[in-house]
Amino acid sequence: MKVLGIDPGTAACGYGIVQGSGGRLQAVEFGWWPTSPREALELRLKRIHDAVAELIARHEPDAVALEESFVGADARIALSVGQARGAALVACATARVQCTEYPPASVKSAVCGYGRAEKTQVQRMVKAILGLSEAPQPHHAADALAVAICHALAPPLAVLARAAR
Repeated sequence: MKVLGIDPGTAACGYGIVQGSGGRLQAVEFGWWPTSPREALELRLKRIHDAVAELIARHEPDAVALEESFVGADARIALSVGQARGAALVACATARVQCTEYPPASVKSAVCGYGRAEKTQVQRMVKAILGLSEAPQPHHAADALAVAICHALAPPLAVLARAAR
């Protein structure tokens, strides 16, 4: 199974692709797309949409997994993340690729065993799980890989239940 993970954000959107083979996961590609706050919002969202669509076309993942928005103290950040999620979701729908969303605590639990793990701990565990020589940088890429790992390791019934929402 090949999974594209996305850590959505308007300023920085992380992505990571993992592939399962022989009971092991390996990283296929990962990185991030920065956008400038000086650029019009609609152009930033189009850039995210187009980048996700290009990755889907190039890698043909079996599934896409996104991290759900975390609603913290700043509603503007939550709205911005939601808009980036929307751009990614439209790219997935256009490509007809199954898309599943996971809360940040579920992703951290799946990768680190603790739902409140710090960013550096997530990076170290992603490195270990995927057998990378270095922790993925920046943390947006590591978070996207973590979402992909979470989906790839999820029990099939849990994946079906999330997709049915």
